[in-house]
Amino acid sequence: MNIKTVALTKEQYQTIIQTMKQGFTGCRPNERIATVLTLEANLGLRISDIIHLRLADIVKDGDRYRLSIVEQKTKKARNFTVPLALYQYIRCYCLDHGIPSEAIIFPLSERAIQKQLKLVCDYLGYQGISTHSFRKFYATEIYKDSGYNIALVQQLLQHSSAAVTQRYIGIQQQEIEKAIEGHLMLDV
Repeated sequence: MNIKTVALTKEQYQTIIQTMKQGFTGCRPNERIATVLTLEANLGLRISDIIHLRLADIVKDGDRYRLSIVEQKTKKARNFTVPLALYQYIRCYCLDHGIPSEAIIFPLSERAIQKQLKLVCDYLGYQGISTHSFRKFYATEIYKDSGYNIALVQQLLQHSSAAVTQRYIGIQQQEIEKAIEGHLMLDV
């Protein structure tokens, strides 16, 4: 059975990360996978790119930090600013865990991450959530925070068209429903 991956709500995101960090009966805390998912939700990268990430991929460029990678799936070069707070979060994680800057930060498989995420989601009663839900969460939040700028989200995700991005974050149905609701003319 193939369930369509959904974007997370802020509440689901926070609950999943918190539960992953704290653990629950039958499941130990897993800070490493919680950190992987946090980065996916804050960088908008695919999980395949997160698990190949090295601290050395983030370089100081004047007064900001830039991430420069080649995406695993598309083989496209990707170069963008990483907020200082996020860089510090990654750097502290590496320091706390003795990870050298040239080493892969998360030597994990996508399958191991997905398996742990499924355990947490089953425990929480969430359905349709996979690692990709965190990238969709990023896209949806950027879309809302930017005043619904679909072109910006398209560029950030490196999609080929705005139509692809619209389908990706599922806004067509939301906009249709909103338009129908907003058009009601009951009191004449």
